[in-house]
Amino acid sequence: MKGVNASAPWEFTLLGFSDRPRLELPLFVVFFISYVATIFGNLTIILVSRLDPKLHTPMYFFLTNLSLLDLCYTTSTVPQMLVNLRSTRKVISYGGCVAQLFMFLALGATECVLLAVMSFDRFVAICRPLHYSVVMHQRLCLQLAAASWITGFGNSVWLSALTLQLPLCGRKEVDHFLCEVPALLKLSCVDTTANEAELFFVSVLFHLIPLTLILVSYAFIARAVLRIQSAEGRRKAFGTCGSHLIVVSLFYGTAISVYLQPPSSNSKDRGKMVSLFYGIIAPMLNPLIYTLKNKEVKEAFKRLVARAALIKK
Repeated sequence: MKGVNASAPWEFTLLGFSDRPRLELPLFVVFFISYVATIFGNLTIILVSRLDPKLHTPMYFFLTNLSLLDLCYTTSTVPQMLVNLRSTRKVISYGGCVAQLFMFLALGATECVLLAVMSFDRFVAICRPLHYSVVMHQRLCLQLAAASWITGFGNSVWLSALTLQLPLCGRKEVDHFLCEVPALLKLSCVDTTANEAELFFVSVLFHLIPLTLILVSYAFIARAVLRIQSAEGRRKAFGTCGSHLIVVSLFYGTAISVYLQPPSSNSKDRGKMVSLFYGIIAPMLNPLIYTLKNKEVKEAFKRLVARAALIKK
């Protein structure tokens, strides 16, 4: 870090929930199961979406991007967390902390933008069905996905640089289970008001603006669906959007509660629990939400299993 002298730490101690040692074993079991389920669920969606020609549509292309993002999200934090939960020396190297900070910021911002892109796809599919294939052509889909990733990683470069240039005061204890901006700012020996203001500005930019676009899209979608005469048609249209709305509610609700609420006496533990939710639990739930009531994915998965069984024979 800029301004840090020869005593600069080469590693940090992640305090996590070390003040509550009785929770460490149950948390290890929960996080391990969640991580395995996340890997299996998201890999399944990626494989099924890419191997089944019937799912080569914009909706499943963006869903594949979301699954890939969730895989990277959890892999950047959970393995280190599992190691620390079962270790007496709960440390992370300086390089590991920088990488974790960069990836967590990049993937979080990317997901904000990607969820807005997915709502636009649903808007075109329901409000402009006759023009869907013309509007959502392959090139536009690639451009929208690329813009989501580039925007997210660009945001991470900026925020990471602002955070890592702050001088430290010799303290090496991060009061969190991962290297996140608010926790790292507390280690600085200079005034971080400007950094906190910049973090708040970026949080508003990447949370409220995409969320506003999503709400506007769904307002038009709701109006279009209500004009559909048949109950079956309305049910099918709402079913198509229901999974995305649940994921949006989970992600934005938890993220906003971390970054956009004023600090309080219990904000430290609240931040930890909410970060756990949107960094571990939400990526595990996303595949379940998108597949439980999705007949296309279920049928594609059955076809994939049947094809694999034939190959073995």
